[in-house]
Amino acid sequence: MRVFTLLSTLLAAAAVASAETVSIFLQPITTSNNVPPPALLAEVQYTAPSPTEPPTKPEVTSYEAPDIPDDAKLVRIGIYDSAARAWASSTTVVSVDNFGKGYSPHFVLTVSEGGELLGVSVRGVRIDAGQTRDFGPQAVVVATGRGKQVDLNKPVVLSPEGKKVQEEGEKSFLQKYWWVIAIGAFLLVSGGGDGK
Repeated sequence: MRVFTLLSTLLAAAAVASAETVSIFLQPITTSNNVPPPALLAEVQYTAPSPTEPPTKPEVTSYEAPDIPDDAKLVRIGIYDSAARAWASSTTVVSVDNFGKGYSPHFVLTVSEGGELLGVSVRGVRIDAGQTRDFGPQAVVVATGRGKQVDLNKPVVLSPEGKKVQEEGEKSFLQKYWWVIAIGAFLLVSGGGDGK
């Protein structure tokens, strides 16, 4: 029993050690010339998903409700490098309504196959006290995957008219469903469908 407890403690410690913390910044987009600098909005601790292990649920370790000017209708969300004074990830632009009263922010972290954080977005989810008791901010990690690749070294055969020639494995609608048409014709000729 002690060996199991020790092993589970070591695995939990390894998971915490491999977790990363990301700081999410918000910048209001205003109509005035005096644009405020990006401000810290939240910090999220997450573990990058791997092919061998299922992703763990990220945790919002800190969140500060943003102070948004009245003339701002949109805000920019992303990872900001304060030292370089530049955005370190892709940014998303969302409505200030996502941070309104009665809404809880849900952060979406997009991570590449290699574990690199590509960007962050947020959406406000309406709080319904009857359905949930967890009103705080939530987070989820979405891993990007490889798209469908083209079949290389597979020539496209064209007919003399310039149309694609159907391969032997592909069948037309008539070739696939001839038996349904035959049953329908038999029932029609035999009078099976007129109620006699």
